[in-house]
Amino acid sequence: MQSYLYHFICILGMHALQPAEQPTIYFIGVTTGKSSIMHIYPLWAACLGLDSTRIKGIDLPIHAQPNRYREIVTFIKEDTLSKGALVTTHKIDLYASCKDMFEYLDPYAAMLGEISSISKNEIELAGHAKDPISSGLAMEDFVEPDYWKQTGAEVLVLGAGGSSVAFTSYLMQEKHFENVPSRIIVCNRSLPRLEEIIRIHETMKTSSKLTYHFTPTPEEVDVVMNSLKPYSLVVNATGLGKDRPGSPITDKALFPMHGIAWDFNYRGDLLFLKQAESQSKAQQLRIEDGWVYFIHGWTQVIFEVFHLMVPHQKFNELVKIATDFYEHL
Repeated sequence: MQSYLYHFICILGMHALQPAEQPTIYFIGVTTGKSSIMHIYPLWAACLGLDSTRIKGIDLPIHAQPNRYREIVTFIKEDTLSKGALVTTHKIDLYASCKDMFEYLDPYAAMLGEISSISKNEIELAGHAKDPISSGLAMEDFVEPDYWKQTGAEVLVLGAGGSSVAFTSYLMQEKHFENVPSRIIVCNRSLPRLEEIIRIHETMKTSSKLTYHFTPTPEEVDVVMNSLKPYSLVVNATGLGKDRPGSPITDKALFPMHGIAWDFNYRGDLLFLKQAESQSKAQQLRIEDGWVYFIHGWTQVIFEVFHLMVPHQKFNELVKIATDFYEHL
C-alpha cells in the first residue's frame, strides 16, 4: 500500500501539496528557489520570534491553468499549519481564478483585480493587494518629497501587469494632492492587459495626465521613452530581466536627462539596468533596482500572514539583515 501511494505521489510530481509539519508561509512564483528570500526568511524569522516557522516555494508557469491556482488556495485554506502566502507573478491570474474562495478581499485587491497576500484566521481566508503600499514605500526611499511638484517630471511604466497597476494606483492617490507626475505613461505589448489597466484607471481620480501605448516591440517603446521630459522616472515592471531574459527597450533607447531608471527586479540578467548604467554619466541618471521594493513587499505580507504589529525600529533591523545578506552575495 505504501509503495502504491509513493508511486501515486511521484506521478503527481509538483501537483502534490503535502500537509505542513510546522507553521509555513508559501511563496507562489515562477523560480522561487532562486530568490534571496529563501535565505533571508530564516534570519528574519529569528528576529521576529518566528523561529518555529518555515518558508516553502511553489513554482508555476506564467498564466497557469485556473484549476491549479484553485488547488493551491484550497490547500492553504484547509491545511492547519499552512498560514498564508506571498504571490508574485501570478497575482492577477490567481485573483481571477480564486476570488470566490476568499471570505475577505481588501479594497485594493477588489479594485486592482489581484492578490499578492493570502492570510487566514479561524474565521476567514483573506486576500490583500499589498503592492500599492510596498511600491510606494520603496519609491519614497529614493524620491525626494515634492519631487514631482518641483521637477514637473513624468513617469513611464513599462508593462501593464499587476505591479504596474499597483504602482500607478499609488501615484494616483488623492492624498498626494499636487505632488504627482505631470504625466503617467504606460506601455505594454499585450492589448488586453493595456485595456484592463485603462479600465482600472478610469475608476480613479488624478490630476496627472494619463497616456497609454500599445507597443508590441521594444523599438516602439524606444520612441515613447525618447520623448520624456528631464528628471522623469522610467520603470521596468515587465518581469523581463528576471522571470524571462531581456529588456523591454533596445540599446538605442535614450533615458531622460537627470532621470531615474528603476527596475522592479533585483535578480536575473537585469539587462534594463545595464542599459541604464551605460548611459548613467551622459544622461546623469540615478539607477535603482528592486531590492528595497523586495524588502517592503515581503515584510508587508509576513506581518499580515503572522498577524504582527512591528515597530519601526524592528523594521529597520529587518532591512539591515536583508541588506547585509545582499551585500555579501
